[in-house]
Amino acid sequence: MPDDVTPKTPAVTPAVETIGLTRHFGLVTAVDNLDLSVLPRCIFGLLGPNGAGKTTTIKMLTTMLAPSAGKALVAGFDVVQNPVQVRRVIGYVSQMLSADGALTGYENLLLFARIYGIPWRERKARILDALDFMDLGEAGKALVRTYSGGMIRRLEIAQSMLHRPPVLFLDEPTVGLDPVARHAVWQHLRDLRDRFGTTILMTTHDMEEADHLCELIAIMHSGRVVVTGSPESLKAKVAPEADLDDVFLHFAGGSVDDVGGYRDSAQMRRTARRLG
Repeated sequence: MPDDVTPKTPAVTPAVETIGLTRHFGLVTAVDNLDLSVLPRCIFGLLGPNGAGKTTTIKMLTTMLAPSAGKALVAGFDVVQNPVQVRRVIGYVSQMLSADGALTGYENLLLFARIYGIPWRERKARILDALDFMDLGEAGKALVRTYSGGMIRRLEIAQSMLHRPPVLFLDEPTVGLDPVARHAVWQHLRDLRDRFGTTILMTTHDMEEADHLCELIAIMHSGRVVVTGSPESLKAKVAPEADLDDVFLHFAGGSVDDVGGYRDSAQMRRTARRLG
């Protein structure tokens, strides 16, 4: 090889990629010309005020909603041209409760094993492994109606990962959970990435969650991504002592005051942290 020729590093194919992704609802543009690129094994956070387009984006990426324009690829499959293949390579945990309280944890997972077409010879081992992985081994025998909120969320993540998809979508994964349960879910998501190489794309309103869990974040405003980067790099852009609340307020602009008093809530959280 000549001395002046530098070997090229093979390009890494994104696990999730959107190019000009757009969704209209009548005269309203919910997602506007969205470009995203999420690399494999990344935990990627999609942030923004209510109405920014986060959930609409997730619904398009999981084939529940057709784009009005643009393109989206998940694990290499086009969400419009190959929706069946996309559904086979993703897991999805929505804000809505998906576990059946009248069934045990094991029975819920058995139902999902059948839905995902996991061969019957593998089902028991796969289910027991999923329960153990989510620290629900003994709880698997109990009715889900007896579970705490954190246990239910971990069961729903187990359900979504039972077929071991390369990409997992989470819509507000820890909303309503207490701090202990929330941190437990965070650790299990990191473990999923490390054990299975799972790429995780999640929405959240929790700036602490985004800061501690996500390697990269994108902030949406009025259907567009206004900034993308690591939590540390975005904080450095705003101010030396900035936190993600400050980053959010800086890049999302005045809209945050129109969606439930975000500014006041952010200040209250900062005060609570200072007081312990």
